[in-house]
Amino acid sequence: MGILQKILDALGFIKPQCKVLCVGLDNSGKSTVIQHLKPTSHKTEVTPTVGFNVEQFSRSNINFTVFDMSGAGKYRSLWEHYYKDAQAIIFVIDCSDKLRMCVVKEELHALLNHKDTKSLPTLFFANKIDISDHLTPVECVQYLELDGVKDRPWHITPSNALTGYGLDEGVNWISEHLTQRS
Repeated sequence: MGILQKILDALGFIKPQCKVLCVGLDNSGKSTVIQHLKPTSHKTEVTPTVGFNVEQFSRSNINFTVFDMSGAGKYRSLWEHYYKDAQAIIFVIDCSDKLRMCVVKEELHALLNHKDTKSLPTLFFANKIDISDHLTPVECVQYLELDGVKDRPWHITPSNALTGYGLDEGVNWISEHLTQRS
């Protein structure tokens, strides 16, 4: 880091950088969550992610670089290649898709048990709460056995990626935990 950059950082002109990995099953709303968090001038049409996309935005005095990972079965094995560089994880759960909660649980436990994710702040969005007969965040915690997660800070919040409901709360939680780690 150069002297000018150190001075600007000390004066608060340079925002901290954070790399976040956004994962979840296909059609859970990951890309829609990220699009809603970006400034209006940078929004694009949401299409299913193939492989991954990299998105950037600033929130809560932090510059976020988000790796939006495809949730399709054939791409989920790519997730672990990005764990090592991540500083936080966002896991998006389609809480209206009760049939695939067993797959969510399996993928989640593989992520949580990976050596490179230990201690990473992990945010869960219980997404699609606008759809009738969805699981509540408490039901998601129970089904996914999140109460047993003791090796990292985690938080779950209800969300609706289409309207933005709950997204600010989640990003603020991540920002708070990243600031505490610095």
